[in-house]
Amino acid sequence: MSRRPLILCAVVIAVLAVVPALFGSFTVSLLNDIGIGALVALGLVLLTGVGGATSFGQAAFVGIAAYATAWLSTTQGYSPWIGLLFALLLTGLSALAIGLLTLRLGGHFLPLSTIAWGLSIAMLFGNVDALGRHTGLSNIPPLFIGGWSLADPRAMYYLIWAIVGLAFLFSHNLLRSRPGRAIRSLRGGATLLASVGADAYRVRLSLFVTAALFAGLAGWLYAHMNRFVSPSPFDVRASIEYLLMAVAGGLGSLVGALVGAGLVLVLKNGLQDVLPLITQRAGQLEAVAFAVLFIALLHFARGGLMGFVRRLRGRKGPGAARAPAAPLAAVEPLPHRALPARGAPILSVQGAVKRFGGLVAVNDVSFDVAAGEIVGLIGPNGAGKSTMFNLLTCTLPMSSGSVRFLGQDIAGMPQREVARLGLARTFQHVKLRPQMSLLDNVALGAHSRTRSGVLRAGLRLDRAEERQILQEAQRQLERIGLGDRAHELAGSLPLGTQRILEIARALAADPVLLVLDEPAAGLRRKEKMALGELLRKLRDEGVTILIVEHDMDFVMKLVDRLVVMNFGAKLVEGAPAAVRADERVQAAYLGSVA
Repeated sequence: MSRRPLILCAVVIAVLAVVPALFGSFTVSLLNDIGIGALVALGLVLLTGVGGATSFGQAAFVGIAAYATAWLSTTQGYSPWIGLLFALLLTGLSALAIGLLTLRLGGHFLPLSTIAWGLSIAMLFGNVDALGRHTGLSNIPPLFIGGWSLADPRAMYYLIWAIVGLAFLFSHNLLRSRPGRAIRSLRGGATLLASVGADAYRVRLSLFVTAALFAGLAGWLYAHMNRFVSPSPFDVRASIEYLLMAVAGGLGSLVGALVGAGLVLVLKNGLQDVLPLITQRAGQLEAVAFAVLFIALLHFARGGLMGFVRRLRGRKGPGAARAPAAPLAAVEPLPHRALPARGAPILSVQGAVKRFGGLVAVNDVSFDVAAGEIVGLIGPNGAGKSTMFNLLTCTLPMSSGSVRFLGQDIAGMPQREVARLGLARTFQHVKLRPQMSLLDNVALGAHSRTRSGVLRAGLRLDRAEERQILQEAQRQLERIGLGDRAHELAGSLPLGTQRILEIARALAADPVLLVLDEPAAGLRRKEKMALGELLRKLRDEGVTILIVEHDMDFVMKLVDRLVVMNFGAKLVEGAPAAVRADERVQAAYLGSVA
């Protein structure tokens, strides 16, 4: 971390430390509420802002934890610290069960499902006798640290903000780690993550449980701070309020969770003070006034307050370069897989068929790829190349036939498993994360070569492995000639450089076979020349490459063998010169390569 953020953190900690001595009980209590709200909003920043999954049910997780510790400490007589473990366990298991049932839903179905289970859990609180039904549970014992009671809000203040600080540190560490890069890539779609050997569903599930545990921490603090729980603070309206905190502060910013929580709660308290002076129907108009204020905020600052502040400061856009981090000390490199001997069979396609209803997109296609060669799979538009590519990478299931990779039949295998076997790919339409650095984009490619999870990452127990990943990513960037631009944002690169960056990401997976989908699409002549030079260099280094391409002129000068498709079938296979001279190929391309 650079000096400036460290100084800023020190100032914030110093200010927070002296607040109880400078302000009255009301301000301290308000700050306690802000800290608890910030914990929930922080989870939503991770889940919704970074991961792209909207939840209207986080208040239910706050309630589960609050009721769990309240029940255990009041009716069973256990310590609130035992209640903390019980609350987090119950919250985590509940989130896991709900996530398993709902996270596969896409589009608007996921947020609708969160509303459904949020309503259900809140209604459950009010209808269980052991939980006090609608009257709730009271006389919850205060927290003690040693012999020091935290019954006073001023004492509770320090615990709340210490936990908030640790949660922010955990989140910061998480986003700058192996699982964090996968989380930041969720918006790129499941196919992107599968291409690097990651399971998008498991990544989203782990993120969902993490956000729920943050809410659980907030619920435990809420119960022992207020010493009373009832169903009303944990309904869907409260969930919407937490989501507003995250949105108002800035969904893409960890600090935005704190800023948003402060904004929402200060406005809420302000309206409660001001509206009674204006009208006798203050309670009815509070929600209206609150909604109007937030509509105005989001109209003028769609990126939340943190986004608005960045614009006011004149911060450069997404193409701006980030300050490079200090160089990492050299570490033991990641293990590399043994590559087959040159000429050994790697990929064998036999009788591949793909039907879409009555349409046969691929019809009885067979070919082989051997180690150390570049093979081109070409054809005019509509020839079936893209479908064949998707069959090879297991993005689509095969209707009949077989695809053997390293002697193993991979037809029907999940794409992520194929990637872990050593088949790496790029995309026709580039799939990079524009707000991630070149280094992080390439490091994502090494996902399947390491194992650290969310907990290890958040606690910084993965530092040795992380240095290995970043060292590997830097090596691949230098391999493609982008080593001096590692800390630039990927969104600042031109299309040609982005395609090369995708190749570096694929190389970080330590592949046996590199499959490129239309790598020359949209490139200018000089960019195609640079791409060709890079691919020839990789072949000389022992990388096996299969190119799916429609630009015959580009591949003719590059590949060792060509497989030509037309109307879903294999038209011809052979050396470039023989393919060029074939009349069937010339007819398929309408004479464009006479």
